Amino acid sequence: MILTTKTQSTPSISAKNLNVLSCLIWLKFILHPALSAIRCLRSLKSMPFFVFFVPLCLIASIAFSQEKDNVVWTTQSRNSSESMPVGGGDIGLNLWVEKGEVYVYLSRSGTFDENNTLLKLGRVKLKLSPNPFEGKIFKQELILKDGYAQISGSNGKLNTQIKVWVDVFNPIVHLDIKSNQKVTTEASYESWRFEDRITKGKENNQNSYKWAPQGIVKTFKDEISLKNNVVQFYHQNKSETVFDVTVKQQGLEDRKADLFNPLKNLIFGGSMQGNNMVPTGNYAGIYLNTPFKAWTLRSKTPSVSNHIIITFNTSKTESISEWEKDLNAVENKTDQKASIKWWNAYWKKSFIYINAKDETANQSAKNYQLFRYMLGCNAFGKYPTKFNGGLFTFDPQLTDTTLKYTPDFRNWGGGTHTAQNQRLVYWPMLKSGDFDLMKPQFDFYLDLLKNAEIRSEAAWGHKGASFTEQLENFGLPNPAEYGWKRPADFNKGMEYNAWLEYEWDTVLEFCMMILETERYAGKNIEKYLPLIESSLTFFKEHYTYLAKQRGAKALDAEGHLILYPGSAAETYKMAYNSTSTIAALKTVLERLIEQPTLTVTKKAEWAAMLKTIPPINFRQFDGHTTISPAKVWERINNTESPQLYPVYPWGIYGIGKPGLDIAINTFKYDTDVLKFRSHIGWKQDNIFAARLGLTEDAAKLTTAKLKDSDRRFPAFWGPGFDWTPDHNWGGSGMIGLQEMLMQADGKKIYLFPAWPKDWDVHFKLYAPYQTTVEGTLKDGKLVDLRVLPESRKTDIIKMIN
Repeated sequence: MILTTKTQSTPSISAKNLNVLSCLIWLKFILHPALSAIRCLRSLKSMPFFVFFVPLCLIASIAFSQEKDNVVWTTQSRNSSESMPVGGGDIGLNLWVEKGEVYVYLSRSGTFDENNTLLKLGRVKLKLSPNPFEGKIFKQELILKDGYAQISGSNGKLNTQIKVWVDVFNPIVHLDIKSNQKVTTEASYESWRFEDRITKGKENNQNSYKWAPQGIVKTFKDEISLKNNVVQFYHQNKSETVFDVTVKQQGLEDRKADLFNPLKNLIFGGSMQGNNMVPTGNYAGIYLNTPFKAWTLRSKTPSVSNHIIITFNTSKTESISEWEKDLNAVENKTDQKASIKWWNAYWKKSFIYINAKDETANQSAKNYQLFRYMLGCNAFGKYPTKFNGGLFTFDPQLTDTTLKYTPDFRNWGGGTHTAQNQRLVYWPMLKSGDFDLMKPQFDFYLDLLKNAEIRSEAAWGHKGASFTEQLENFGLPNPAEYGWKRPADFNKGMEYNAWLEYEWDTVLEFCMMILETERYAGKNIEKYLPLIESSLTFFKEHYTYLAKQRGAKALDAEGHLILYPGSAAETYKMAYNSTSTIAALKTVLERLIEQPTLTVTKKAEWAAMLKTIPPINFRQFDGHTTISPAKVWERINNTESPQLYPVYPWGIYGIGKPGLDIAINTFKYDTDVLKFRSHIGWKQDNIFAARLGLTEDAAKLTTAKLKDSDRRFPAFWGPGFDWTPDHNWGGSGMIGLQEMLMQADGKKIYLFPAWPKDWDVHFKLYAPYQTTVEGTLKDGKLVDLRVLPESRKTDIIKMIN
């Protein structure tokens, strides 16, 4: 049976059959390709009346199982840049088949070495004999619904399948091999860290020293050995790390014992073993200019199946024996069913499926799903997903031919947190309902709170947490960005850096995300309130402190804080009353005051601070009033548009709100905004357009951002301004698509505020007040809408009928 949308002109067709045909057309629209629909229809022959009661949400669930978003390759890869991401829990793999051999890069959240490089955990090579991948039939597929990849190959009568999956709840990678004939399995653990390596020049961009190393910088070797038919590998940080160097640089040695140090006593690594496999020795080689050494296991006898597991452990301990004990305690008899169940629930939680004549629109929805998969691979990490590659970086020379470094390289560091970029990875998780995935990002700041407060007290003698841009995972400014060649009398609390000076306010976006998780998901955020309050306290204390240094008055004539010197993002420098800072403070304070658990005294304190926040400033372009990036500024350093931050993320201007025309004027007439406009990397012009209801601009910019990447894997965007795969590129694309579909303002929910009418879509997204909205738009008409709880349906404002 073949499904078709062509109307049949048979006059004798019954009303019942017309209804069945109508349902089949819907199945084609949503299920394409419809292989499983055929099986479904066969069963419907015996149950014709059941068809009329199949809800569209169930059809969508069936739709996803049709593997329409799976990534399928029928040829092998040329190198690691053509790898496929696979992962779960907090583990990411780059999987590819090259010249008949299977390769896997191993990565895990939180594997920071002495220099704060986020080290990979090695590479595994799998070789089978006889080799099924030397034949003409090959397939590699990422099966999104169940969260694993499968490689198939045929060579003559030999057929083999390798399932590669990661346990979501245990730090274990599984390689399941099944053949119709007996094969010999050879698994090699390959490491480029078999000896110490001096890092020079741009290679130090992978660590916290960047362009300003203090003496010789080394990536120290791992310890790798064969023990009882098991390859064991680990990296143990030396006693002195970049933490110690930074503390001394920034004049905090007298408080060193009080500071949180994530690098001290850190040991990470794992083991590899296989069924009936024994060591067969070592070999050496070179992959893309990087020398490596390998430790090999081989099956004792050929068999039709084999199971290789790679187990990881990360511990804070001085004892290798304790680390080994923890490693051996990891439960290796895991069941894939629990992981599949988690991934199935992940995909049912939210989705966006588009079926349009515009192929770039369809690509946007597909790549939205693929990137969300990549984010899901670090659902339970101790550390947030890094904007500059996440868990899926590959050999750097395949991104930039001049960077012939090891696979550990990524630009902009491993333990360094660049909040302006990082925020875009986490904002889309609100509407996708991935609240649990946000915890590592929130805890990152919470862990650093004490260090940031100590820094403020030491530098300026006042309260409040000072979180800088280019922040280390121990809460101090990156030492290279802080500056080694500083004037002797330069303030100890300041970064001596033209891009980063006085940029304090990015932490407020994460504070707002925390507040939003309570509104969206009913999360208990009590433990994070000290973080939010201390971040706000810093602005009150610091700008009062600066004003009193200049003169007798702490506030201006209107009783407002004088936010000078400041910074509007990294772009408008030495700013007076930065718009991005004003919008952030105003919005976070308003939301904090609404917290029901705050005492009356606390609410009064924050309400008093809210009154001191100055108003946003404006300027004119050809007679059009626009939002100004600040009251005044000295220079422009970057290409961001913080004058539109009151639109996004702060939501002061937008659809249904006063001043929408001024915000639209800013998008259309501000010459800086026009000059800076782009879809590349962290640019968020697509989000601004969506929030302003500018459908044509939003569609153009979002589809440009979410179109297939130049890499084999469609969601490996980059490098943009950062690295590949560029996660803030993907995150800003996700946000744009979400905002085109649905926007929330208080209790109001706007549907399709910037959605092209000719983009048929089925979606499920989250809204504030623990609400889910699922809808289907077909031919410009909303044909199905499900809102939970149903009481929230009255808050829906449809901007397409």
